[in-house]
Amino acid sequence: MSRAVLQVFEEYQKARVTFVQTVADLATRPQNIDALQNAGVMALLRPLLLDNVASIQQSAALALGRLANFSDELAESVVTHEILPQLVYSLSQQNRFYKKAAAFVLRAVAKHSPQLAQAVVDSGALEALVTCLEEFDPSVKEAAAWALGYIARHTKELAQSIVDAGAVPLLVLCFQEPELTLKRISASALSDICKHSPELAQTVVDAGAVSLLAKDISHNDAPLKRQVCSCLAQIAKHSVDLAEVVVEAEIFPRILHCLKDIDEFVRKNAATCIREIARHTPDLAKLIVNAGGVAATVDYVTESRGNNRLPGIMTLGYIAAFSETLALAVVVSKGIPPLKDALINEPEDHLKAASAWSLGQIGRHSPDHARALAEADVLRRLLAVYLHQDSSEDLQTKAKRALKSVIQKCTHLPALEPLLEAPPNILKYVVQQFAQVLPHDVNAKRAFVQSGGLQKIQEVKAEVGSKLHDYIDEINMLYPPEIVQYYSPNYAETLLKKLEDFN
Repeated sequence: MSRAVLQVFEEYQKARVTFVQTVADLATRPQNIDALQNAGVMALLRPLLLDNVASIQQSAALALGRLANFSDELAESVVTHEILPQLVYSLSQQNRFYKKAAAFVLRAVAKHSPQLAQAVVDSGALEALVTCLEEFDPSVKEAAAWALGYIARHTKELAQSIVDAGAVPLLVLCFQEPELTLKRISASALSDICKHSPELAQTVVDAGAVSLLAKDISHNDAPLKRQVCSCLAQIAKHSVDLAEVVVEAEIFPRILHCLKDIDEFVRKNAATCIREIARHTPDLAKLIVNAGGVAATVDYVTESRGNNRLPGIMTLGYIAAFSETLALAVVVSKGIPPLKDALINEPEDHLKAASAWSLGQIGRHSPDHARALAEADVLRRLLAVYLHQDSSEDLQTKAKRALKSVIQKCTHLPALEPLLEAPPNILKYVVQQFAQVLPHDVNAKRAFVQSGGLQKIQEVKAEVGSKLHDYIDEINMLYPPEIVQYYSPNYAETLLKKLEDFN
């Protein structure tokens, strides 16, 4: 008799195992998700989280995690079915396999939005996840660190709640473990905490993370280097003091080798880190220059394409912006050609705009700097971008500012002549330069006539009283009236009229 009773229980258990494993398997394929949801899968999985068989609990949690991972609607459903408190309770009670699965569900819910991440926090998950960071099993630490990172990435407040729960020192300890995946995920979580504010970044610095991260810049594992460079960038971006902390960890020149790494994300994250340091002060920019950073960045911009180019383009602009000497370092390291190439050939307007800005920062310091741009035919290219009908407003603004600042320093007149066909708002700066330089240079005066420049400015229809009109008058005063007349657009008509009058 008792055998018959036991058989019922065994069959029921088998059925639960089969059900929960099949659901977990079905949940891996997107085309099954709607059918599972319509069949009421959440309500059926929930009681199985408290099953008396450990493997059923784990499979139920795994299935829930996969469902929640799929969409924010399903993650929302995990919250509304009040599954989170159950998971949190089990996190502190169960074995390591279940802990991994439960942390996976929490991560899958938290990843979608700040509101869902907040629901995870409100369920009391932080304390349980932080406790998991002290587990012996590295895969449990990994699952907990991953969930904490996904909560932290959304907002400053959520990241602060993770700091308050005491996660940072433990994440730093996890980063020192030998397991590569644990190191990567800990660095990623620290990066997600750092990015929001100087105070949060300072917390990570105070936990001693920077010197440990800096050591692994030379690691041979590409995914780890990506996270390390990203985390250092998120620390350095906030303030001069934090950037100096990163630099003092002796990341130069080692981080420059990452710009040549075979992994494109390592290259991009390293370039981003260098940019975040370069932007703060002339001293930090000079330190990058002295370490050979400009030549390395120029190579990086030359070799990369698309959005990966952006940090390199901006680094060159930030360095050049600080002083004549630093801008000269960019010119000498052949920084102008790749920036010009990005201005012409990159399809995205924001990349063209960044290039225009950086070129403007190089050329605005002195006549020599401006001449370097002019001789590379950059001015004409900036004008073309400014005039192009498809250029975005931001691109037009940046191209115009760059043109204006470089033209106002440019005394190399042959380079300015192609710009005599620019619209009036740019033309006035071009003509102003001619008006300033021509009075002091006899050869330039002659060349201006021979090249057709004088004729071009006679054809300009400038409003009387405008600055442009005044500058044209100033130039005309430098030449005998009959020459000016000769090049005026209606000179032939005037001659014919004189002939008629004479007859």
